[in-house]
Amino acid sequence: MAHRKSIIREAIERLDSFRGIGESRREAKRAIREASGERMWTVSTGKIHSHTTRKVYQQQVLAFINWARDSHDIHRLAALDEQAAVLVPKYLRLHLDEGKSAYTLQTERSALRLFFQNRTLAQEVVLPRRTRETITRSRGPASSDGHIQLANWQPLIRFLQATGLRRDEIAHLHVRDIVACDPAFQHRPTVFVANGKGGKTRTVPVLAGREQDVLSQKGERAADELVFSRVPKRLRIHNYRREYAQALYQSLAPGWNLPPTQRRLKPSDYQPEAVMQVSQALGHNRKDVVLRHYLR
Repeated sequence: MAHRKSIIREAIERLDSFRGIGESRREAKRAIREASGERMWTVSTGKIHSHTTRKVYQQQVLAFINWARDSHDIHRLAALDEQAAVLVPKYLRLHLDEGKSAYTLQTERSALRLFFQNRTLAQEVVLPRRTRETITRSRGPASSDGHIQLANWQPLIRFLQATGLRRDEIAHLHVRDIVACDPAFQHRPTVFVANGKGGKTRTVPVLAGREQDVLSQKGERAADELVFSRVPKRLRIHNYRREYAQALYQSLAPGWNLPPTQRRLKPSDYQPEAVMQVSQALGHNRKDVVLRHYLR
């Protein structure tokens, strides 16, 4: 008799089928919009385009499956599919009552909508809005700071401050990706990101005055060697991305202050071209994201 797959194995295989790592999410969305002939603000490709998203979504999906198995005695994926429209809203309401953050709740819903390939799943559950004021990550001292010896990671920290890379990007960066003299950036050093968020590539300018923090990691090392073989989990990388963004903005917009934090922004509060260049360097290509989460 053939061995029957567990619901966990079935779930992982379904997630594997959504693999789109290395494919351009931007191009995929553009193709969907063109094929539909309609203007759509939000579009899902139905695929997972980055290693980080896969890791996060798998964690959320398996947590839901374990809850469904323990609470509702569901042991087959087919049975879970049949009850998803009822169980997913119930699961989200449970976490809403527990006071989970807006970011966690929306990540859970996004992961489950992709897993069940249903973009309107649990739309009846009203989730709290994500606001800048509710973000606590990397905005001041954290308890995790006491569990890592920052002095031991100074070369990595200085590299991050000079380039603003994400965790997954720095973990997969190779020596060949460091360009000592890039003609496209006035012959300044740059870093090439081969697989950023959404599978997109980009070239990141190194901050002026921080060149050696990057070039010192290149030296005579082999081109295919990882720049950093280990990136500690407790390192608050988003904080260094903010430092990079603010320093880059001020270098691109001399005479401008950082946008004010205590009121709604006006067009006169920031230099738009500089904001867009910072956004591109960070891999967002959206001014609103940079203005909300990096420059204020």
